[in-house]
Amino acid sequence: MSTARFPEGDWIRGITIRQPWMAAILAGHKTIENRPRPVWRPGWVLLHAGGQIDRRALRNPLVAHAIRGRELMIGAVLGIARIAALHQDPDGADPCTPWSIPGVWHLELRDVQELALPVPATGQLGPWRPTPDLLERVLDQLPGFQP
Repeated sequence: MSTARFPEGDWIRGITIRQPWMAAILAGHKTIENRPRPVWRPGWVLLHAGGQIDRRALRNPLVAHAIRGRELMIGAVLGIARIAALHQDPDGADPCTPWSIPGVWHLELRDVQELALPVPATGQLGPWRPTPDLLERVLDQLPGFQP
């Protein structure tokens, strides 16, 4: 598949998220990703599972319910999503979702699509640009995808 049918330039980034948080996103339970700084912008992102598992999170009942029966793949792109908005909850307000952490930025994730096969990749902290080869290997699994 050629990526020629997609916009030129900076239309997609990668985001690295540790497991089991990634599995909760892919399962459709976690629609917010918490980040310390507002360096993100609305648009499409590759969902990359980092190289480590947050073992403490496995004891969280919300997480345990969301990931039940899922394999915790690491070191690969596992899906794609659209960041619809970026916000912080107002001081003193209830969290926007049970997954939200007060005082940090919330990326609202929409249109999450899980890949059938993981695509091995190395991510990094903060937004990163996928290589053309990586993007092509991901988009090969999403023949109907339109940004």
